[in-house]
Amino acid sequence: MRLKITRDALSLRKFLIYMTASWNSQNSNQWQTQEQEDVAVLEDKAHHLIVWNDDVNTFDWVIESLMAVCEHSPEQAEQCSLIIHHKGKCGVKKGSFDMLRPQCEALIDRGINATIDY
Repeated sequence: MRLKITRDALSLRKFLIYMTASWNSQNSNQWQTQEQEDVAVLEDKAHHLIVWNDDVNTFDWVIESLMAVCEHSPEQAEQCSLIIHHKGKCGVKKGSFDMLRPQCEALIDRGINATIDY
């Protein structure tokens, strides 16, 4: 009886090794494909319009500017201005660089510190 358990254990061990190797070889290509697709998506829409906190602009001016330039609702502009005040910065808009550049320049023209980040 002891000999039979050893053979069963060896068979089970060989089976598990075979299944693990088979699973690893099947899934390695999927991970590479998925990673390539994710990179392609990130390159398209990875730009953010960031507004930075300063000691010059008032809440009302920042809210008014976000509504005019970024087309935020009054509630959204107010929430962004509170985040800017408490955290030091806020990503107020996401999109392509070409779409965000005029908005960034318009905010800078209004005296608000803004940048475009990836």
